[in-house]
Amino acid sequence: MSNTEADPTEIRCCTEDRAVGAARHPRVEIISARDVPLGGPRAMPVRRTLPQRQRSLIGAWCFVDHYGPGDVAATGGMDVAPHPHTGLQTVSWLFTGEIEHRDSHGVHALVRPGEVNLMTGGHGICHSEVSTAGTTTLHGVQLWVALPDGARDAARDFQHYVPPAIDLGGGRARVFLGTLAGSSSPVTTFTPLLGAEIVVEPGASVTVEIDPAFEHGLLVDTGAVELFDTRLSRGVLGYVGTGVSSLWVVNPGDSPARLVLLGGTPFGEEIVMWWNFVGRDHDEIAAFREEWERESDRFGRVDGYAGEVARLPAPQLPHARIRPRRNPPTADAHYRPREENR
Repeated sequence: MSNTEADPTEIRCCTEDRAVGAARHPRVEIISARDVPLGGPRAMPVRRTLPQRQRSLIGAWCFVDHYGPGDVAATGGMDVAPHPHTGLQTVSWLFTGEIEHRDSHGVHALVRPGEVNLMTGGHGICHSEVSTAGTTTLHGVQLWVALPDGARDAARDFQHYVPPAIDLGGGRARVFLGTLAGSSSPVTTFTPLLGAEIVVEPGASVTVEIDPAFEHGLLVDTGAVELFDTRLSRGVLGYVGTGVSSLWVVNPGDSPARLVLLGGTPFGEEIVMWWNFVGRDHDEIAAFREEWERESDRFGRVDGYAGEVARLPAPQLPHARIRPRRNPPTADAHYRPREENR
């Protein structure tokens, strides 16, 4: 997916990790979404929880867009012309609908509910995304993973995986990246990561063991839940820092609650994000933009896209250079007594 904001903000992102000590009830930081128009003739809206001024990274997860359920007849669906990426992996996960993917690695694939598609655009790649003619409702998440310095020049790649549903006792999960509840994804990443869809049944609770070296974010897609003792409404992402060995989630509602759990070890590098590029400084981002505009071989070309424009032009760079923007230390997620969270 492209970041189609006409005036995207340059963001310098890093973490300052200090693991918190083991205790029972951690503080949950609430990250609310901001609405962003995705583009196209009717500007399909998405809800963006990462990056934010409040927090720019969760592990190597650096971009979280949540969209739908949207009536394609009203929104126009998704039609994103070929656009570039560097220094990242894109992770596509759908709940409803179908998207046609084409990229300069020569891949032509469909994104379907319950099936993860991961594209690596380290050195450079471009791709298009279009909701299919048979899609009436479009609903899902689009995620980006920042590549560490040793892998950010990685070759183009594409992986597809259909994770099985596993029982959580009160719910179920599909693990599309990493390992959770004994289920492991074979999809390759370059830093330790976790990605899973979790459904909690009405009135039920689930407890899942997690890696205490990871920080985690729980995005609420449908319903409302309590993460430990903190209520999370639809569209909100609840963040928990390192040092936590299990997550306790309660669904007090009368319908299933669907969630997306993201996790990873704190990303120990500064990155610069602007438009669809992840780099290390302003000059590098400017060079990526210039190469895209002159149709450099760095990004290749997409064959078979039939939209109104052949490729998305890059926005103008801002006049000012990047100012650092840092995550707060993960010690901000220190545990509190249970009653203080109520």
